[in-house]
Amino acid sequence: MSCTKIQTSGEDHCKAGCYTDAHGLQSIATLVRSTEEIPEPISTQVKGTIPTWICGNLLRNGPGKFEFGNEHFNHWFDGMALLHQFKIKDGQVTYRSRFLRSDAYKQNSERDRIMVSEFGTVAMPDPCKSIFQRFLSRFEMIKPTDNASVSFVKYKGDYYVSTETNFIHKVDPATLETVEKVDWSQFIAVNGATAHPHYDPDGTAYNMGNSYGAKGVFYNIICVPPERELADDTLQGAKVLCSIAPTDKGKPSYYHSFAMSQNYVVFIEQPIKMNVWKIVTSKLTGKGISDAIYWDPTQDTIFHLIHKQTGKVSPVKFHTKAMSNFHQINAFEEDGFLMLDLCASDDGQAISVYNLQNMRKSGEALDEVYNKMCRVFPRRFVLPLNITSETPMDQNLNTRPNSTATATKVTNDKVFCTFENLHGDDLEEFGGLEFPQINYKRCNTKPYRYFYGCGFRHLVGDSLLKMDLEGKKIKSWYQPGLFPSEPVFVPSPEGTEEDEGVILSVVLIPTEDKATFLLVLDAKSFEELGRAEVPINIPYGFHGAFQPTD
Repeated sequence: MSCTKIQTSGEDHCKAGCYTDAHGLQSIATLVRSTEEIPEPISTQVKGTIPTWICGNLLRNGPGKFEFGNEHFNHWFDGMALLHQFKIKDGQVTYRSRFLRSDAYKQNSERDRIMVSEFGTVAMPDPCKSIFQRFLSRFEMIKPTDNASVSFVKYKGDYYVSTETNFIHKVDPATLETVEKVDWSQFIAVNGATAHPHYDPDGTAYNMGNSYGAKGVFYNIICVPPERELADDTLQGAKVLCSIAPTDKGKPSYYHSFAMSQNYVVFIEQPIKMNVWKIVTSKLTGKGISDAIYWDPTQDTIFHLIHKQTGKVSPVKFHTKAMSNFHQINAFEEDGFLMLDLCASDDGQAISVYNLQNMRKSGEALDEVYNKMCRVFPRRFVLPLNITSETPMDQNLNTRPNSTATATKVTNDKVFCTFENLHGDDLEEFGGLEFPQINYKRCNTKPYRYFYGCGFRHLVGDSLLKMDLEGKKIKSWYQPGLFPSEPVFVPSPEGTEEDEGVILSVVLIPTEDKATFLLVLDAKSFEELGRAEVPINIPYGFHGAFQPTD
């Protein structure tokens, strides 16, 4: 790989997001190929040792079916949700999987064609309808899908699978059976919510979702209490803490997640924009919602701070140059500053890259797709919390020692920020880092030292990384031709240090048939402890969670 370096905030970083010059990338077409579900548990072959203290289920979510009949989905995000369970007990592992029985999956299966529109695919008019009915159907709004293929999340102790529409599904983590479809809009006035909520120690959940109505588009901060009034409660008691109008009301920003510190929700309004008119007319034009999302590098990225207890939005907005962000690492408050750590790139066109046609390319065509993408790197912004009219202008307000991030007051309600890198130059050799994870229970909203992620020398993760913020050192797990999933940290029950535990990741081998395995790494040394080989083929997925069991 090669990249041109420039100086920002005293740290090297790669110009234009470190575009690469990779050659000879391995085909990963088999990682985006449909598979069958395995609803009954099957045994795995364990090599090495899996610690006996690990007791629970690694739950994973992602697309598993990419066509119905002769009709094919266009985008990676469109595939039908396939839920995976690796059950770990007494050093042994079993595996099972089930397709989420969403309305989308059931309707598509019944007719053996795509009946429900997805992110990048518009369902064609039903051929069983009359010509006039098919014509009129072109003028209908696309209905939101309930194909919840992104992640596993928890509300009030129950597990749900989620995408970014208003529908989530309660699932039984023991069997992966679909239990109940739940509609956010039946509880609060939102038209969707992210698949990445945050949690307070008492179980209170925070999320974000857009609303579209007569008064325009709003970003909404959501709070779901941990308490149940009835045994079958879902989102009862949810409330909107506050609503924020987009900077450009007709073109709100797309966001995949948000950050949270002890006292604040941090919403990142980035210049990945959504053309609402294109979304409204997508069925008429035959173009998916993905076609309505675009990158506008002329606009700043804006950090909005919302107080969790009062719902008050800070009048001070923190600006930085255009960047794109899908996942945050952590956020915490210290000495009057809020440290915001996230994975970001200097270009926001990644969504358009992940159509299935691109992911199934090979040779020079695949290299070209990859080399057009910006690399994603971990960064820290330092936001001063006590800005007043007396705060001096045109000087760096970041007084934290050894920090090269800057924050400069421009007006009474605007502070312009630059970041510091949370990595050294060696991360460039791993293609950057995404899918960040921390020891969430111990470190979320608090100062921390370690985070984990995938290196991206390909369109999907091809290595596992451990970042040490003391000295910005890297430990890695990499084997050529293997593609690990998002790392999940499981703390040791007797552990006293932040990195005492294991990393779990599902590893795929596209050149071999039925060669998947669950990898277990010692989180401290990052050495392999063991693996559980399972004779199946599964597509590369998105996110998951570890469910401890007795």
